[in-house]
Amino acid sequence: MKTILLIDDSVMLRMTFSKALSLSGYNVIEADSGIAGLALARQHLPDLILSDVQMPGGDGQSLLREIRKDPILRSRQVVLMTGKPEIMPPRKAMEEGADDFLVKPVTLDVLLRCVETRLQRASINWRVEDEMLAQMQSLVPAQLPHEFFTPLAGIIGLMEILRSGDAPLTPEEVKDIYEDIYQSALRLHRTQRNYLLLLDTKNAAPENLLGLLSPEQVEEGISSGVREALRMNKRKADMKIKVSPCSLAIKTADLSRLVEELLDNACKFSRPGTPVVLDLNEEGILTVTDEGRGMTPEEIDQIGAFHQFDREKTAQQGLGLGLVLVKKIAALFHAEFKLESDFGRGTVARVAFRKDVAEKTDEAAESSSVKDP
Repeated sequence: MKTILLIDDSVMLRMTFSKALSLSGYNVIEADSGIAGLALARQHLPDLILSDVQMPGGDGQSLLREIRKDPILRSRQVVLMTGKPEIMPPRKAMEEGADDFLVKPVTLDVLLRCVETRLQRASINWRVEDEMLAQMQSLVPAQLPHEFFTPLAGIIGLMEILRSGDAPLTPEEVKDIYEDIYQSALRLHRTQRNYLLLLDTKNAAPENLLGLLSPEQVEEGISSGVREALRMNKRKADMKIKVSPCSLAIKTADLSRLVEELLDNACKFSRPGTPVVLDLNEEGILTVTDEGRGMTPEEIDQIGAFHQFDREKTAQQGLGLGLVLVKKIAALFHAEFKLESDFGRGTVARVAFRKDVAEKTDEAAESSSVKDP
């Protein structure tokens, strides 16, 4: 259930809007000032904030500025309302970071349509992704060389051991060195690939799909992603894969990459010997479940390029690009990506491919195949 934070000093308006939003299936939290609203926003992390502009005890304009400065709240959808647009015109509100603007009096139909539209836009999450990519570019000089040169140094060092011949090595020791070289090379290749892929998708718009992957192609894409994940993580015995026949609106290579990154993340944050389960049901919902350390709500909100969690404890490697890439791929193909985690007990990553998109692409493919007599 999506949570809406409603901020207005009018008791009557809050009561009316809150009732309408609740009846439409939203969880509503109320505040009568910008200061109170900001405190509730930080406590509850609402999906959308609907705020009046003019209020005693903290106005909506100041609230908006504080939200956009907050590292956790800044990606939230914010809709401002006012009965005096001459005080804060819609254009100025947008320039300061508002996602939408309503002029009072606001009918319930207009309110509900606005909320629905903004929440749909939030699911694509372009604002967050663009900020992450900007962050990635700004941090490249500090972190990217480290992540490129660390595995490269490992490869060179291990090759020098093999070339020197100073100390006799058993066949088992030689085999272990070759495996370490291989893993370092995989890490280097994957870092470069993901970084370039994210740069390629920086300005990409959602795909206009003209066809679907068949159930056989879907299975092929998932199998390819599983194989790639197992190359980096020797967890074959832990992985449980269940794929129900269904068609998906996505490209095979992107499906493979999405599966690879989700499985790699699950392996990275769970211990060997615990299950990592991938399930694709007939409705086109892909889930990857692990029983690892889990993530807090704050960590989930902060997922981004170059952001890593408890590196000292989990020995993470890489730039933190994997889940950002998953979010970007999902958005490009009109799918919804969501993480649900119980800190200390595990995480469920879910990618829901929209059935209406699949149906439309199927119809488009059929119509394009019809020839004039």
